Order: sequence, then C-alpha cells, then structure tokens
Amino acid sequence: MSGEEDKDMNMALALAPQKLRGVLKYNEPMSKHTSWRVGGPAERFYIPADIADLAQFLQGLAADEPVHFIGLGSNLLVRDGGVRGTVVLLHSALNQITLSHGKPGAPSGVYAEAGVASPKVARFAALNGFEGAEFLAGIPGTVGGALAMNAGCYGAETWQHVTEVLTIDCFGELRRRTPQDFDIGYRHVALKAGIGSEWFVAAWFAFKPGNGEVSRKKIKGLLEKRVASQPIGTPNAGSVFRNPAGDYAARLIEACGLKGSALGGAMVSPKHANFIVNAGGATAADIEALIDKVRQTVKAQHGIELVTEVRVIGEALGVRGEEQKHAS
Repeated sequence: MSGEEDKDMNMALALAPQKLRGVLKYNEPMSKHTSWRVGGPAERFYIPADIADLAQFLQGLAADEPVHFIGLGSNLLVRDGGVRGTVVLLHSALNQITLSHGKPGAPSGVYAEAGVASPKVARFAALNGFEGAEFLAGIPGTVGGALAMNAGCYGAETWQHVTEVLTIDCFGELRRRTPQDFDIGYRHVALKAGIGSEWFVAAWFAFKPGNGEVSRKKIKGLLEKRVASQPIGTPNAGSVFRNPAGDYAARLIEACGLKGSALGGAMVSPKHANFIVNAGGATAADIEALIDKVRQTVKAQHGIELVTEVRVIGEALGVRGEEQKHAS
C-alpha cells in the first residue's frame, strides 16, 4: 500500500464514530451462512460496516468473549447446537478491492480485504493485466479464508503471492505483517511462537504483468474443469481432507469403496470422493459422523491418517441446553 493509502487508513480509524455502524443479530442460524447449509444459531452475529467499525466492535467485547470470523462459510462445519460467543461475518462487509502501487506509482499488485471472494481477485487481476492469480478462481471462499489456510489448487497457493497482510486482534488493534511473521506450509498458516491470536482483514498480493485476455481464458478453463470434476450444484464445503504426502485423499477414499457412502443426509460425493455433500436434510452431526467414518476406514485399510481441511466449531445439539439446566 502506498503512503497515501496508509494515510487514508489511519484517518479512517481516527475518524471512526463512537456509534457502531454494523449490524448485530442474536441467535442467528448459521445454516444461512455455511455452504453445507447446516449449523445451529450463533449467540451473537456481527456484520461490520468496514475495518474501522470492526475494530471498534472488538474493542467493546469482553476479554473472554469467544470470537469466530467467517467469510463464505465454505470451509466450515458449524455443529447443530450452535456457537457460543460472537461470529463476525466478513463476506459482503470487508469487500474493498483495488490496485496497489509501488514506489514509482505504477500498479504492482492487488489490495483486497478479507471479505472479497477469491474468484473476484482472480478476475480483477486479469482485467488489470496481471497473471498468476488465475488459480484463485477455483477457491470457493474469501481472501480471509484463503490466507488463514494457505488455500490453493491447480499447483498454486495463496501465500506464494502475498507481500503483506493487515491483521486485527481481539482488542481491535490493527497490524501490518509480512510473510516472515508466519509459519506457512501446505494448508497451514500460523503466527510464529510468542505472538498472540490475530485475524486477517486484508492482504496485498503481487502478480506478474501479463496478458489479461490470456488470463481470462485460463480462468474460464479452470472453472470448466472445476464444474466437470466437483459437485458444484450440491451443498458442500470443498475438499474435506488434505492430500497426504505423495498421494491424494480422493484416491484413498475411492479405493476404500466409499464413493456414494451416506450417513443420514450426508454423502461422499459420487463425483469426487474428497467432497462430502448435503444430499438433502443433512445435519452437522451427519456430516461430522461421515467425516469420522471416512477417516477411520482409510486408516484401517491404508494405514494413513487423513487430516481435515474443514474447520469445525460450535456445540453438539443438546450440549448448551444441558449446561443451562445444570446451571439453573
């Protein structure tokens, strides 16, 4: 970001009004905000107006308040009993995307806030003459989620193109960080030892100058490949398991004869074995049980422990009610 952009960001924070400008909801059904279309209610659900409003909102929370950030909910399983604390929705809230500039003033990359859908970054980069962002069109989530898990596909990963990120902590404090502040690996990103928890709210990406028309054709081809190989028309959360070293989770699952296997309304996709779909009326418990079944079967037949990409939050149905009954 240029000096002018830094100045604008600091001014926006300094001039943030005292009254929150976002939308706060109570007992919001998380099934409305996850791509699996399952999940119990969030006790509190906040949609910030912008980064400054988000900072102010976090500053007003109790120090021990559980907070979860979500984007499109495409890599997330929320249990049927719901979520204690506060869920912050970034998609459609932190949605600014612009060109970033180097010292000479020429565009050198893309600045995108965490709520921007990853495919939008791919298209924006192509329209502005960059190449290398095409793979982002195949990631069904937001920039924040892509940063948090180093999302990737078709041989490329998010953090290969990140130059800086903007993070926020539970006290609403913003920080500019570089990749050197993180341990980054395959589907893994974590702040290095000694640094507390923070969430991504924006990133600066560097891409090579290229031919926009060629990039757009690549994006079209990747999307066609995705439609042909993945269960796009059925609620799912993308790839459920990471690929183990030297192999593919989908191959292992299919070799176990699990394609089409179902528990309740959850099913291992007949189209792609590393996808679990809501085939109709699934609960989060159905999906979680099927994930466990797949993991245990692959372990028993191949001796390989599959690791999930999907983040699981919340309580099983009935847990919150039981605790409230014992507390009363």
